[in-house]
Amino acid sequence: MSDDKDTANGGTAQEKSFFERAQEAIESAVESTVEAVKEHPLAASAIAAGAAAAVAGAAYGASKLLDKDDEDADGSAKG
Repeated sequence: MSDDKDTANGGTAQEKSFFERAQEAIESAVESTVEAVKEHPLAASAIAAGAAAAVAGAAYGASKLLDKDDEDADGSAKG
């Protein structure tokens, strides 16, 4: 029975270690991003605008595809 406890505790320690490493990696990425934005604000705003345009384009395309599904083969709206 003590072997089961040791295994369970070891798994928890590994999970905590994985969580801590992931958290450190995310913190490092956020810090790097903030520094890059501070150094190059114009480029950062252009990237953000491009990403927003891509999302808007994808939403527009998806809405057109869904509208097309609402029509019958002859072009009349389903009702």
